Amino acid sequence: MKVFSFCLYLVYALWASHDAVAALSTDCQLRETKHGSVCVCNSSHCDYLEQPALNDSNQLVVISSSKNGLRYKRTDGSFLQRSILEVQDRQFIDENFVADTIVVEDNRAWLQFSKIPQQFVLNARFRTMQLTVKREQRYQKITNFGGAFTGSVSHILQQLPTELQDHVYRSYFHEEGIAYNSIRMSIGGSDFDLQPWAYNEQPRNDPKLSNFTTLDPRDLQKIEQLERLKSVAELKELQIMAAAWSAPTWMKSNERWTGFGQLKPEYYQAWAQYHLRFLELMQSKNMPVWAISTGNEPLNGVIGFFFVHFMSMGWTPWQQAIWLSDHLGPTIRNSSQRHVLIFGNDDQRYTYPSWFRKMRASRSNALDYLDGLAVHWYWDEIFGPQLIDEAHAEMPNKLMLNTESCIGDKPWQTHGPELGSWGRGESYMRAYMQDLQHNINGWLDWNLVLDEKGGPNYIHNYVDSPVIVNTTNRAEFYKQPIYYAIGHFSKFVPAQSVRIETQTNETDAFAQLNVVGFQRPDNSIALILYNGENLPVDVALDDSQRGKFKLRLPARSWHTVIYK
Repeated sequence: MKVFSFCLYLVYALWASHDAVAALSTDCQLRETKHGSVCVCNSSHCDYLEQPALNDSNQLVVISSSKNGLRYKRTDGSFLQRSILEVQDRQFIDENFVADTIVVEDNRAWLQFSKIPQQFVLNARFRTMQLTVKREQRYQKITNFGGAFTGSVSHILQQLPTELQDHVYRSYFHEEGIAYNSIRMSIGGSDFDLQPWAYNEQPRNDPKLSNFTTLDPRDLQKIEQLERLKSVAELKELQIMAAAWSAPTWMKSNERWTGFGQLKPEYYQAWAQYHLRFLELMQSKNMPVWAISTGNEPLNGVIGFFFVHFMSMGWTPWQQAIWLSDHLGPTIRNSSQRHVLIFGNDDQRYTYPSWFRKMRASRSNALDYLDGLAVHWYWDEIFGPQLIDEAHAEMPNKLMLNTESCIGDKPWQTHGPELGSWGRGESYMRAYMQDLQHNINGWLDWNLVLDEKGGPNYIHNYVDSPVIVNTTNRAEFYKQPIYYAIGHFSKFVPAQSVRIETQTNETDAFAQLNVVGFQRPDNSIALILYNGENLPVDVALDDSQRGKFKLRLPARSWHTVIYK
């Protein structure tokens, strides 16, 4: 009888502790999925987190997300405390097994499991990350974080009730969401539209662009949505970056939307005027553009046409240098839109820095028109960050932005969402960390939202997104681990933050323990830490101005540590 009572007590204790821990996490309605877990938002509920305030000089705040289900859980500590500050993970329970006990003793974890054929105990010693923060050593400033407001995104949002739309806007752009301050949009259509399109498709052979006098209804819809976004998010300024995927077909050598095709030289000036016309029309709608690029993924129309079947237009660096130097650069700089920044390349990391060297060889002054360099994420696990380092060393005064990223695009990956996948979130976490450790100033992700398939778009090119909308019931959407991975940067590292030196006893660029640190505009420190290990990790923090502090971080988790 005593044994039976003890078992009842143990079951009750586990159940009660699970509810107590879950209640301490952010207000997330967690739903388990095939691939992990998501936070569910509907018209009446969505999870948010106020920006942590530091009330005294010794306070330390840790914001945590974990594979087990923590989503922006807050843990408070003080530099005056002597004991280790432990972030308590959410107790994970599924139908296969539960952990009866997790006993921590002398830096060892003793785990006893049930609901498996035989009980067993795992004894493992925790690793310790030695972390030194040297805020005197400063690197690049942060400019912006954001995502793409594509035609697909606009189409999905338009189908949702206003309250649910507002939760999307607030979740991304409000300071209680993840505080995005930027979007990327296409000039004309992109691969994430319901059909390919461009301005002035008719009349053909019209270099004066006589039919490009107003914005397309699709862009006018976006503007209405962006106005609502700014209002709901209480956003004073939205930085819009614009890029063209393709000119109208009559301007191109192959007269097609895709395939091996480049801009006809006789339309170089018309194509520059096309960009200026878009900027002027956006300005007239009180939606000014912050920056443009020289064109999305120029190699798609030169060598990528074998596997790229969406809108694209090819450039070689030699051709693009001529167009930039002789046409686009002077056209923009001698206009009312001279304040708009121009970014070059807007293609994969493997093109760096050779693309710009070849541009300089074609037109020695071409790079003078560039304010920044844009790069895409898709092959970064193959091509290392030394290519970015070389570009930065040759052009140290140029901004560097990652302007597109998504997952699910590779042949060996699931095409479309893996709803709740922590592994995909970890891919983002590692990539953001690596780029920021190598002087990238900001990051613009791809689609803000997609549907359950990872679309829609005209070529059925399905990929994943940080937020997936249920377009069947149009009553809820799901925040994925990717969303929270991005948010640990965009929410807690505002514009004008400066990266500072962080040194650890980890040497691998894609290590399972990693950190990047920033001094924020209010002079507080934000450290983003990643623990990809399957066990908790101890962090021995030593700040050059504040002293030492010890943290214990749960397995498979990432954290933002904030202190003065």
